[in-house]
Amino acid sequence: MKLDLADLVAPRHTAVVTQELQGAVVGPGAGLRELADEARRVALPNISRLLPAARAASARVVHCLVQRRPDGVGSNHNAKIFAIGRSAVSIAPGSPGATLLPEFGPHPDDLVLTRRHGLGPMGGTELDAVLRNLGASTIIAVGVSVNIAITNLVMDAVNAGYRVVLPRDAVAGIPTEYADAVIDNTLSLLATVTTTGDVLRAWQH
Repeated sequence: MKLDLADLVAPRHTAVVTQELQGAVVGPGAGLRELADEARRVALPNISRLLPAARAASARVVHCLVQRRPDGVGSNHNAKIFAIGRSAVSIAPGSPGATLLPEFGPHPDDLVLTRRHGLGPMGGTELDAVLRNLGASTIIAVGVSVNIAITNLVMDAVNAGYRVVLPRDAVAGIPTEYADAVIDNTLSLLATVTTTGDVLRAWQH
């Protein structure tokens, strides 16, 4: 069923969920430099446009961050991605690597959720309960990465009954061609794929 984008992202039932916009992932000292550079090329500037507009329209903004204790207690150790994370910049609670980049907030009305396990925020935080308490039925997913966390978020959100909107110029993955292929061939079957500009125009109606 095709919905009008303005209806789909109506602020009364929409939350923008940002994924891993933190120092260790997309900041100047990011552990995976190639991903951070790709995110800064297109996605982060568009997210910087999207978040103030969301707040002005009264759509909620929820930031989802990942953190890990230095000793790794309580975190996953069962896949290669977690080993990569351990060898990169620190994401210890309170560290710059685990903190939201200041250009994205948090604004006083934003919510910030953290996880220490899993591949995405829907299973690793109280995101589902928070969104339901906010009355959100549509999620606008932005951030990184299309390789893992964004794809995981989209699938988990659809499984949980949410409608998902994916501004393709506000997410990033590597290589760029691979991320585009995932969006075109997988995520487009699950989410409404659009652009930042289209969402901003929908909020101006």
